[in-house]
Formats: sequence, C-alpha cells, structure tokens
Amino acid sequence: MTPSTDRFRELRQLLRSYEVTGFIFDDTEGRRGVALSAYLRQVAFDPARAAEAAAEVDDLLGTGLFNEEIADDVDLLPHINPPHGKTVESCLAVIGGHLRQFLAEPETPSQSPPQTAWEWRERFPGLRNLLAAYFHQDFSLEYSSHREALDDYVSDTSEDEIRSVADEIHDFLTINESDRSLKESASTLGLGVLPPQGVRLRQWLADVREIVLRQSQG
Repeated sequence: MTPSTDRFRELRQLLRSYEVTGFIFDDTEGRRGVALSAYLRQVAFDPARAAEAAAEVDDLLGTGLFNEEIADDVDLLPHINPPHGKTVESCLAVIGGHLRQFLAEPETPSQSPPQTAWEWRERFPGLRNLLAAYFHQDFSLEYSSHREALDDYVSDTSEDEIRSVADEIHDFLTINESDRSLKESASTLGLGVLPPQGVRLRQWLADVREIVLRQSQG
C-alpha cells in the first residue's frame, strides 16, 4: 500500500484525545481511561468513526510500528507515552479491544456535557471555528466590532455550515446550564474576547445564532 498522510486519520483523532492525560495511556483491558472514554462518548454520535479507528489500529499493528513503509504516517501520530512495563503496541492493542467491544455493543450518545477540552472541540467543531477564528485574543487587531467579525464569518461560510453552527449554538447553550460553565467551555472553544459591552455571554451567543441565520438567508 502506498503511504498516505490519511492512512491513520481517525487514529490521529483518537490519540489527540490523550492530551488530557499528558499523552500517557490510562486504559486497562477491563477499564477505559479518561481519554478513550471521551473519544467513545463522541463517536457514539457516529459509530463509523470507531470502526475506522479499529481498522487503523489493526493496520498499524499488523504492519509494524517501526516498519519503514509507514514511517511517515506514524510520524504524524501524537507521541504517546506508555506506562511503565507497557509498550505502545500493547497499549494500542488494548485500545483496539475496547473499540471492538464498543462496536459489538453500541451505546446511546450521551447528552451530558463533554468532560475534556478535546471532547468539547469535537462536539462543537463549527462553533469552535467561529469563536477561535473570529473572536480570538487578537480580535481587535482585525475587526472594529463584533458585528463586523460576524459579517466576515457569514461571507466566508456556506449556508449549510451556518445552519449547522446555529444548531451547535442551541445545543451549546442548553448543555451549559450555568453561566460559569458557559464561560469556561466557550473559552475552551477559543473565545478570547468579551461580548459587546452590556451584553451577557449567553444572550450574545443567542444573538449570534439569530444574526448569522438571518444574514445567511439574505
């Protein structure tokens, strides 16, 4: 097989979840760790991702972690630190076992708030793009107002994407019941500025939803 930067695409996403553990495996054969639990909660919304990750784990272990054929692809994976007495291969095998168990016994998607930063970003990708790309800490260097940034966002975004973001904002507001959790999770998604003066964050996000929907519809 010709090496490809996409050969372990989903496995890369899975391993990025381990940032919460400092990229140390925290799974055992009988228990999912923090990072893998977050990944499986997320892919419960799209189980095909778990199937893809399981196939990629099998591919990696079958080919050999240090096989020159996949050296470039392996270099793109997050560098994971196995616990004492374990190898990367044995940890990946444990992950593969949990993935197969998950696929054999499908789980209902969780409606609870995400528990890690990675999970927040995966759950709300469109909102993350809006906040991190247009309302980051250097916002004032690019825009003179929040509305100008929103106008720029709408001009660069398809109507389908905007509708998806509107749905995400609705879910984001619902899942963050307290103003404190809303502020923390918005910061996790990349929000680096305060809302317009005199407007609370919850109201501003609700206003953003209405504005982008209205503008995208002409």
